[in-house]
Amino acid sequence: MRRQLLPAVVMVLVMTLLTGLVYTFAFTGFAQLVFPGRADGSRVEVHGRDVGSEYIGQAFVDEQGDPLREYFQPRPSAATNGSEAGYDPTLSLGSNLGPTNPELRQLVRRRVRAYRELNGLGADAPVPVDAVTASGSGLDPHISVANARLQAHRVAEERGLSVRQVRNLIDDHVDGRFLGIIGEQGVNVLMLNVALDQTGPKT
Repeated sequence: MRRQLLPAVVMVLVMTLLTGLVYTFAFTGFAQLVFPGRADGSRVEVHGRDVGSEYIGQAFVDEQGDPLREYFQPRPSAATNGSEAGYDPTLSLGSNLGPTNPELRQLVRRRVRAYRELNGLGADAPVPVDAVTASGSGLDPHISVANARLQAHRVAEERGLSVRQVRNLIDDHVDGRFLGIIGEQGVNVLMLNVALDQTGPKT
């Protein structure tokens, strides 16, 4: 039995060392060397302070959970720990509600009304689907170009900017399709809002 047990224990220790330590440290070091920013979470810094990650969405709300009117708003998030804002990175998930689910339909209707009210749209104005539905991960940092442009008037008014200035910022922050053909163009909300904070009011 000893002849069988000893090799098994040795193999467990060797494989633990190789796969648990050597492999992990080797790839962590490689990532730090080749992709240092991404390996550290693609953090976004403003004046030396971390304000978020380029690839993880976040809410732009006040202490009561109401949208901050001077910022572009992300798409809804189902990754929530009980707050309406969502975007809890430890709970990445979708709503798991199908398109015919009454709960989802009621939720979307409520979001449509809130979106129109926030952006001063008419009662029959079309609303982009990404403005009222959550992504599969609940952490999507992008919104559609149409969604961003519908919010431009509100943001411009709140910040004392011209609509043209805000639309130019949107155009500057449009991310193209993957490989030029896959997916849709989108606007990274955090990066756009950071650019907004660095833009002065119209003169």
